[in-house]
Amino acid sequence: MQSFNGSADLDALLTEVQAAELLNLSTRTLQAWRIRGVGPPFVQAGRAVRYRRRDLVKWIEANTVSTMRAALGTNRPLP
Repeated sequence: MQSFNGSADLDALLTEVQAAELLNLSTRTLQAWRIRGVGPPFVQAGRAVRYRRRDLVKWIEANTVSTMRAALGTNRPLP
């Protein structure tokens, strides 16, 4: 798995394989998300699909859940 380095170029365009490695997901998951219109933003130039590193980092931060209650979307006590 590719780790994020703070000195890495945030505007670098990553291939689908590189993006999947960064997110620790399969390329098929990224493909399915694109078809469904979910997941991180991507750049499409013709048939080529690229992911901007900055968008992946932002997507990870936006989808980070700090507690189980937040994941459930509730403030009630957990069972």
